[in-house]
Amino acid sequence: MPTPDITRRLSRQLISQDIDSMHGLQTITTYDTPRTDASGTKLQQAYQAMLTSQQAETEKLTLYRAAADAARLAEWEFHNTVLAMKEVVRGQYGTDSDQAQAVGLKKKSDRKRPTRRKPVAIAS
Repeated sequence: MPTPDITRRLSRQLISQDIDSMHGLQTITTYDTPRTDASGTKLQQAYQAMLTSQQAETEKLTLYRAAADAARLAEWEFHNTVLAMKEVVRGQYGTDSDQAQAVGLKKKSDRKRPTRRKPVAIAS
């Protein structure tokens, strides 16, 4: 039998079926096995460990999403502040100044004037 790939997550449907099987086992009063990995107590321990891990994952995902939202908002605030600074530099020093070029703006004199294109004659 090939070894299962434990790097991928199990589907919710499969986990739900496993939980249903565990609840079904609880109705069997005569269940007893010499295998310790299939005992009822081991099953309960594994189930509780799964629930605890899922709860911890959910809590950490919530914290991650909150941190990601805070970082995104901070990035936007920084970007908007830089745009405001560029507007102030453009207004204070002019659009053709070295100071405007120093903050990443293109000098007005460095811009290429648009050229008019002549229509191409269609050969028939």
